[in-house]
Amino acid sequence: MPKLTIVAHIHAEADRIELVKAELRKLVPPTLAEAGCLQYDLHQDNVDPAHFMFYENWESRDLWQAHMGSRHLQDYQAATEGAVAEFVLHEMTPLV
Repeated sequence: MPKLTIVAHIHAEADRIELVKAELRKLVPPTLAEAGCLQYDLHQDNVDPAHFMFYENWESRDLWQAHMGSRHLQDYQAATEGAVAEFVLHEMTPLV
C-alpha cells in the first residue's frame, strides 16, 4: 500500500482563532507518537490568521484511519465544536 498524504484545511470562526490554534497545537505531540505517522506539520496562513493547514504523511491509510478515531482527535473536536467554520480534507498519493 502506498504512503498516504493528507492536506487538511481548517478555517476558524473569526472570534475563535486563538482557541482553535491552541487546540490544533495540542494534537501535534500525540499524533507524532502514533504508529505510522511520518510527518504532521501544522501551518497558519500569513494573510488569513483564521486559516490553518495540516500537511501529513502516513505509512498507510489504515494507520491514518486509526488516527482519525484517536482520543486526542475526539477531544479536539469536542473542544472546538462551534469554533470551526470550515474543514476540508484531501487524501493524496505521492506520484514520485
